[in-house]
Amino acid sequence: MQVSRGPNHPALQPFVAGLGYSESRGPAVRERSIPSGCAQLLVNLHVDAFTDGGGGAAFLGATSRPSVIDTADQRAIAWVAFKPGGAFPFFPAESGLVDLGDVWGRAGAVVRERLLEVNGPGQILDALEAVLLEAGDLGRDRALETAVSALDRGVAVGDVAEQLGFTRKRLIGLFHDRVGLTPKRFGRVRRFQRTLARIPYEGPVDWADLAFSSGYVDQSHLIRDFHDFAGLRPTEYRPRSPGMVNHVPL
Repeated sequence: MQVSRGPNHPALQPFVAGLGYSESRGPAVRERSIPSGCAQLLVNLHVDAFTDGGGGAAFLGATSRPSVIDTADQRAIAWVAFKPGGAFPFFPAESGLVDLGDVWGRAGAVVRERLLEVNGPGQILDALEAVLLEAGDLGRDRALETAVSALDRGVAVGDVAEQLGFTRKRLIGLFHDRVGLTPKRFGRVRRFQRTLARIPYEGPVDWADLAFSSGYVDQSHLIRDFHDFAGLRPTEYRPRSPGMVNHVPL
């Protein structure tokens, strides 16, 4: 079972792409998780664990490296997916998985208990929205939004800085403080995400044509990004389902 929706509260809409709850009773598998360049809030409602020595609520900062997850410990997960660059009102620019209690203190340590006290996926997502509204100073950063949008479309870093009237150093500092990746790294990850979305779930792939149409110099350039961001060769890429392009069963 999986239930997902966008944020209901208007104040969250500039920052949050979606909220969801997924529950699985199928066989456990290990999966390679491919980075999206976006952050997530994750709450494990199956077991009270995510990080070594931590509890069942965690923040996954923007990252550009693949990881391996075991679905055996993730039978019931509530999540918030932030828009690119959208996590900064709620979290520091962490990279990787950190226990929510280490970020929010006592408020983070009780998030899991708050979700366990409500009934049903709809109430779980409402409770997640309430958690975010309590945690964030929801002021928008228009410069960051402009930069993220441009890089997400494939605009070069230098052109983005010029558009904003920033030096490269200032733009890098903005991303360091609010995203957790450099602008160049963020742009590369988002280009790779656009490329994955164009790969047919079934059927042959013309890798050279895909590379060219996705903005790569050549096929070898695409292969390097596959190795860097997915830890795979292109021909090894087999996602779990058409809607789960960032999860590859091992």
